[in-house]
Amino acid sequence: MTKKILTLFTIAAIISCNNKPTNTTTVDPLVANIDTTIKPGDDFFMYANNGWIKNNKIPDAEAAWGIGNLVQDDIYKRLITINENAVKEGGKQGSITQKIGDFWNAAMDTITIDKAGITPLQKDLDRINAATSIADLIKLAAEFGTKGSNTFFRSYVGQDDKNSEQIVFQLGQGGIGMPNRDYYFKTDEKSVKVQIAFKEYLVKIFMQLGSDATAATKMTNEVYALETKLAKASRKMADLRDPYKNYNKMSIGALQTLTPNLNWNDFLAISKMSKVDSVIVGQPEFYTALNAELKSTPIEIWKNYMKYNYVSDFAPYLDTKTFMDKFNYGKTLSGATAPRPRWKRVLDAQESAIGEALGQLFVKEYFNETAKKRYENLVEEIRTAYKERISKLAWMSEETKQKAYNKLAKITKKVGYPDKWKDFSAMQIGKSSFVENMQAANMWWHHYSVNKLGKPVDRTEWTMTPQTYNAYYNPSNNEIVLPAGIFAIPGKKDAELDDALVYGYAAASTIGHEITHGFDDQGRQYDATGNLKDWWTKNDGEAFKLRAKNIIQQFNEFMPVDTLHINGDATQGENIADLGGLLLGLDAFKKTTTYKEGKTINGQTPLQRYFLGYAYSWLYQARKERLANQVKTDVHSPAKERINGPIVNVPEFYEAFGIKQGDKMYRADSLRVKIW
Repeated sequence: MTKKILTLFTIAAIISCNNKPTNTTTVDPLVANIDTTIKPGDDFFMYANNGWIKNNKIPDAEAAWGIGNLVQDDIYKRLITINENAVKEGGKQGSITQKIGDFWNAAMDTITIDKAGITPLQKDLDRINAATSIADLIKLAAEFGTKGSNTFFRSYVGQDDKNSEQIVFQLGQGGIGMPNRDYYFKTDEKSVKVQIAFKEYLVKIFMQLGSDATAATKMTNEVYALETKLAKASRKMADLRDPYKNYNKMSIGALQTLTPNLNWNDFLAISKMSKVDSVIVGQPEFYTALNAELKSTPIEIWKNYMKYNYVSDFAPYLDTKTFMDKFNYGKTLSGATAPRPRWKRVLDAQESAIGEALGQLFVKEYFNETAKKRYENLVEEIRTAYKERISKLAWMSEETKQKAYNKLAKITKKVGYPDKWKDFSAMQIGKSSFVENMQAANMWWHHYSVNKLGKPVDRTEWTMTPQTYNAYYNPSNNEIVLPAGIFAIPGKKDAELDDALVYGYAAASTIGHEITHGFDDQGRQYDATGNLKDWWTKNDGEAFKLRAKNIIQQFNEFMPVDTLHINGDATQGENIADLGGLLLGLDAFKKTTTYKEGKTINGQTPLQRYFLGYAYSWLYQARKERLANQVKTDVHSPAKERINGPIVNVPEFYEAFGIKQGDKMYRADSLRVKIW
């Protein structure tokens, strides 16, 4: 339930009262970005942002470009400094400084990496070739999973949805190479292009592993047919949103009965999961299909399937050819025409491997208690606004309201950075190999995760780093987590930001958004302690669904690219959170002195700057390929619709910009979505 996902992986920057960002400027982005040739009542997203979009081409290496990338550039510069200092310092063996410096050196040594090719994987590839049974492959899959290569299915440990005090073993559908099941069955031009590129990628891998073109093509067709069968048994994106239908708890014995062709005792033992007697299976029908294929599909096809997965999973950390083969397939999904600079890719990998260790050094330099306190206070203002809004709901009974107040009051806020840091001393990072460092980091994270089994839940833990430009609501902990990076504005110090901008940019699009996730179509099904439990009266639950249906219908109408419509059902949670955040931020802003005094800034009223600040939080442009992939696979609507969609439901928007009947964005009051 994260907030800002426009690229596959996003990291970002930090803002504080006394940091020193580069390119500090007095330019007001809420003025500079406006395109005055567009009426705000015709297309508010383009009115607010097109001045910037017209003058900023998407770089060849990027699928999308916008506010997160601008913030990201600031953070990259700071991370480079941290890495360079770590290399110079050296650091005591086992220290954070040593790990950061050695990771950087190994990953940037392209001469050694290119010379090695795929030889760092060869021993494991040979073990796949030597396997004589499906049981052998399952054992290897368990071991490879600890290194970061997950085949056959998705397994993980996490909180039990119906008992948030327990960490349990969980299984989900998986096993396919393209982004989701729909890519195997859609026949539109963009989907077919992805299918062709994916098959070409598999042929290249099999040829790299020693097969000629004819044999590699045959292997590809066989593996693709196998994945198509697994895709057919997989649930669609919207169907994955129902927490009850995706909660199927059973004993390990029952799981073994469901899938007799998988030896779960072997899998669990090799995965170091010794304290497991039950499992939550998200999609049992997938495992029924997988079990059948394990019996009917020849072992040689499964071995080829595992080999391509193993190479593909580690391709980003291998030689140039192996990386480029995967990039050339991936660009059909992103639209990027060139790879990102190596140093950026290395920083992204480092973030994945040891990001919180970087965060420890980062916050010492770039984030202070004053900034942390400002946004903690903002959370409380939004919490108060939500309570007041709930109290005024005519459609909700007093019984449900009291439970809603209780849940709202118990939402834990985590702002900026953790109060305690993870101990990375056992992670083995050296100077010799980029891919081996990534595997070692993945193994550390795997053991860190499975070590939680049978132990009390640590509700103080963060699953994002401080330097991340993102945020999330965790229903099992009933918490919002707001990394410092999410509040950053490129080239600006905190003291330079007026209240209207901050309330639109931070309070609405982030804080209010994440709190509303606790009461969206999924989050509302969890109680104040984080358990999947229906705390609504039947009538109130039905009343909510009727209102949610309106936002589903509204977003179904949007067509961001070609003939592709947004999936209003799959995206409803994020759309509800966007609308809720916009309303809550506004309620809180109206209590400020800035709003009450009504003074203009650069000719803009406080109300106008609030909505422009919200639009600034979605300052993005994306390639058609990226948009198409997002519409098919992402529960977040594209940036433009995340502005124009919710904003037309807010009466003050019409007031701020004089929107009237006849304007393209005008929406009659009877058609406006009203939930919270």
